[in-house]
Amino acid sequence: MLAPHKRPYHTIIPGFMQKGNLHIGFGIMGGLNQPQAHAQFVSNVVDYGMNIQAALEAPRFTKLEFGGCEFMIEGRVPAVVREELIKRGHSLDVRGDYSSWFGGGQVVMHDSSTGVNYGASSPRKDGAATPEPSPIPDR
Repeated sequence: MLAPHKRPYHTIIPGFMQKGNLHIGFGIMGGLNQPQAHAQFVSNVVDYGMNIQAALEAPRFTKLEFGGCEFMIEGRVPAVVREELIKRGHSLDVRGDYSSWFGGGQVVMHDSSTGVNYGASSPRKDGAATPEPSPIPDR
């Protein structure tokens, strides 16, 4: 219901992060999954040292309702990890590889020390990271 001083829930939340000369802009679609996918992407880059393509492709999990111990997880998460989660009381809805339930996204990274741009695109949705042509014309 519309009323003053309320904030609508929306998922128009692209992310940006930088460290030193590296500047990364990213967005991962997915409704309630979006902030979870963003956090997993950031963790993959920062905590696990993945490049931007590997970080987008890494297996994901998501929880689309509040409360309870049920969540969806990609089948690419190792079986030993899934078994341990079940032992700890979680109920897993295992989905296929690169399931669109986990949101597809795109990433661009700029290295300001070299001027090189990088791109990555998730296999969970359509899209591609296409290199830009050189700004120096052929002679």
